[in-house]
Amino acid sequence: MHEERLRTTAGLRGTPALVLSAWRGRSGRRYVVGIHDLAELELDDMGEAVVIAVRRDAAGIGELISVATAGESPRERLARNWIARARHQGATEMHVHRLAEDEAERRAVVADLAVERMADSIN
Repeated sequence: MHEERLRTTAGLRGTPALVLSAWRGRSGRRYVVGIHDLAELELDDMGEAVVIAVRRDAAGIGELISVATAGESPRERLARNWIARARHQGATEMHVHRLAEDEAERRAVVADLAVERMADSIN
């Protein structure tokens, strides 16, 4: 699994551009994600998504720390525990993939991106 940085342009009508990237899974499929600073991530805004905890090295290369599914209303305690574990492992960013249509598809994305010890659910 590896990250493929995407170039973005200024947003519409002067709004800031969304910071995007993509991760390529073992299958070769590419998953586009929005990048969020870990400190600024709002659990209530996460919704149904695949969430990837990422740390960057000095060269700016992203390393996947953990990947999880989040449902419509993730249980706050579990979500906070998952984020705390990711932070403890050095994560500074959360990459959020919102294009999976249902829970089965989100779990398939997690399986494609994760090795066994990294897969999790924050529902």
